[in-house]
Amino acid sequence: MAAPRRKLVTTLPFLIRNLRKESPKPANQTLPSLRRAFSLYDQINLIDKVPEDQLRFQGYSDTGFTVNGVDYEGSVLVYEKLVMSWSPKKFSEITQESLSIFKILKPVPDILLLGCGRYIEPIDPELRRFLRSTGMKLEVIDSRNASSTFNILNEEGRMVAAALLPYGVSS
Repeated sequence: MAAPRRKLVTTLPFLIRNLRKESPKPANQTLPSLRRAFSLYDQINLIDKVPEDQLRFQGYSDTGFTVNGVDYEGSVLVYEKLVMSWSPKKFSEITQESLSIFKILKPVPDILLLGCGRYIEPIDPELRRFLRSTGMKLEVIDSRNASSTFNILNEEGRMVAAALLPYGVSS
């Protein structure tokens, strides 16, 4: 038994040195997201290390959302570094007027994630035309998946906005 142990004791430092040499990372490079190992739409990213200048949904409830450690009650509109209260309390209150901020925002987001609450709702064709006129693409999904998708697209550096009703809202 002494011989195998001696071999292990002499081999272990060699293995450790080689593992340390194998993949040096530059100090300013971020690690890849572990979220990709899970379903993109099943979980919200709960990773603590978020760049200070980047918004990240960290949770949701039936009544609101947690963004960068701050709890927000009610509907929210999120864009770049802004988190705003949003007036609609149910899907039928989402109108051109409630989304009119996108007529004046510069730069215009590439995509708007519209979180409908618990269930996906059909969107009014007139509202869809209005949003298309701003130059944005529209993705209508439930709020849980919208918040997760926002995290992914935002992390990738895409120009993304989210207008979300709380998850507890249903038509």
